[in-house]
Amino acid sequence: MLSPSRNEKTNKYLSQLNQIGMPPIIQPMQTSKGIQIRAFTMADYAAAVGLWSTIEGLHLNESDTPEAVAALLERNPGFSAVAIDGEKIIGAVLCGHNGRAGQLYHLAVAKSHRGRGIGQALVNYCFGKLSEVKIPRCNIFVYSDNNQGNSFWLRNGWLDPSNWKVMQKLVGS
Repeated sequence: MLSPSRNEKTNKYLSQLNQIGMPPIIQPMQTSKGIQIRAFTMADYAAAVGLWSTIEGLHLNESDTPEAVAALLERNPGFSAVAIDGEKIIGAVLCGHNGRAGQLYHLAVAKSHRGRGIGQALVNYCFGKLSEVKIPRCNIFVYSDNNQGNSFWLRNGWLDPSNWKVMQKLVGS
């Protein structure tokens, strides 16, 4: 059973979502004409890394090797997505879950295609997949100095809680 303080925090979170007109789970939406959103496959890896490497504030690390991304895709089949214009990948996001909460990593849209709803469409694709398996919330990790990324997330109804922080340690350290 949840403690009263946990229930209060959950209710506050749901109330905040309601106040900004954002339901906890958003269904996928269509993007601008000619852009296709589909599942990310390992065949997309090189193009996605190429895109990610052009994005200011997005940093790749040991969790972004081909083996690590393949493992994420295998554990979460169909959850990650790419945006395609013609035959070119112009957007990508990795998505997974631990059974309790979803996680999004490396949402990126090429500078030439920003402002068209493609980033939101990628997020909504992932939310649709998370919703299918009854995952009630999703977390993101954004570097503090990633001003453009932080601005995108806040503009799109994400909360920036001040009552907790992320801590990290490398396994085996």
